[in-house]
Amino acid sequence: MDNRTIIAIVLIILLWSGYSLFFTPAPLPQPTVKTTDITLPAVDPPFVKQNESLVSTDYSNSIEEKLIEINSGTYTIIFSTKGASIKSISFSDYKADDNSENSNFYLLSSQNFETYSFKSFISDGLNLPEDIFYTLVDIGDQNFDDGNDFLLLTFQSEYNGFSVIKTFTLYKNSYHIDTSFTIQNNNQEHFAGKYNISLITPWSTDKKSDFYSFVGPLTFDGNKLKEDKPKDIVKNSVVYNDFVWSGFTDKYFLQVLNPNSNIDQVLIRYEPDFIENRFSSSSFILLPGQNKSFQHVAYLGPKNLEYLSSSNSSFEEAIHFGFFHFLAKPLFNVLLFFNGYINNYGFSIILLTVCIKLIFWPLTHKSYKSMQGMQKLQPEMKRLKEKYADDKQRLNQEMMSFYRDNKVNPLGGCLPILIQIPVFFSLYKVLLDSIELRHAPFILWISDLSAKDPYYITPVIMGASMFLQQKLTPTNLDPTQEKVMLMMPIIFTFLFLNFPAGLVIYWLVNNLLTILQQLLIRRQAQKA
Repeated sequence: MDNRTIIAIVLIILLWSGYSLFFTPAPLPQPTVKTTDITLPAVDPPFVKQNESLVSTDYSNSIEEKLIEINSGTYTIIFSTKGASIKSISFSDYKADDNSENSNFYLLSSQNFETYSFKSFISDGLNLPEDIFYTLVDIGDQNFDDGNDFLLLTFQSEYNGFSVIKTFTLYKNSYHIDTSFTIQNNNQEHFAGKYNISLITPWSTDKKSDFYSFVGPLTFDGNKLKEDKPKDIVKNSVVYNDFVWSGFTDKYFLQVLNPNSNIDQVLIRYEPDFIENRFSSSSFILLPGQNKSFQHVAYLGPKNLEYLSSSNSSFEEAIHFGFFHFLAKPLFNVLLFFNGYINNYGFSIILLTVCIKLIFWPLTHKSYKSMQGMQKLQPEMKRLKEKYADDKQRLNQEMMSFYRDNKVNPLGGCLPILIQIPVFFSLYKVLLDSIELRHAPFILWISDLSAKDPYYITPVIMGASMFLQQKLTPTNLDPTQEKVMLMMPIIFTFLFLNFPAGLVIYWLVNNLLTILQQLLIRRQAQKA
């Protein structure tokens, strides 16, 4: 890699960081699965007539809240009978940090009803509050057993002559949750209203967004992802009328709802302490004895491609690697393939780096050969520059003739390297955002490939390898410029100090392979 290319990469990294901060991802391809293809298990809700109410028809907030804890095998979820809502959900396979003795990671953890999620209510006429109390009427065993692949929780309530059934279907070893809401009019008159369901994500204006990865409300319209920065939502709410799903994402985890049909819009708004994704239907009318149902598919879990793709809900579109997604996704799949055999993402990164280097070996070989050729011609080029110093046009003509006669391409040293830059950025996004690397150990002191090297050993070695690589690279710069270029390894070392260890390992191995290639080229040149 020549010095001009190193400067170009530094500038591109800075530009890329700015691009990631201020621009949205490129459009995604149209999904092949339609939301209308989604089916839920048939549920025949046990409606209770008005004189058989499970909860007092005289609604009162004094009723005691009850909590139901369910362990699905992959997560522990706590439901509340207040609003038949979700109070918390934590994951047994993901810890709060890389200390295995620490508690499970919590996607949701609420201390008050205001920040419970999956609250449902009816507005615009038929007034059904979100905080009515339900009774859990059907659950069976509160934990999955070996012969039970799913668990159906049925909550029921009565309020002002309306019977309400709210169900959650949990699946064993899956992060998908099917939900349904049915309301029946037991009154003697008709009512109109709008159905609403809210995903709630605790949020404080003091929170800082991730500099490299998006954190905030995320909506997929069937064609592209729409990211709304929390700081913008704090100022102004956003409404989407054409969408497939919406939710909230951080770097590694996602809470999202695909409302299927009968939902007209999603409102994303900020209230003190939380951000709400509120899904609303169009206005409907309930005649006496009539009922209305709404069914949804939700996902609360890690941004893992396999898990997200396991339902026909397009949730896998939440994983997007930015502008070079078309390159990043194959690299990501190859990384997963290697890890399936090696079972160590650190060594999988090394193997992937070797494969990429081998693919580009002929290009880089040609690049270094071209730079060597240019270096040998430096004395003659210097003579031409001095001879035609006062005639730029003639100098350009003579230089082009000189290049042609000596069969040298002045861009030959740069173009092969520049072609590899998209691959670098693609792998950069893969290693930065893949949850598979979260808390994934490598060897010795590196216990988390998604975090920085705690002792900064790999960035320092990377800087040293970059210095050696630079010394071995043929250069056409004058002595003063060469001294300036000696600062580049120092700059890159400081730049990589806080980068994920997985990315530093990639860059370090790439440098070592480049040094090996340069030594081989030098040896061949000496024999020639």
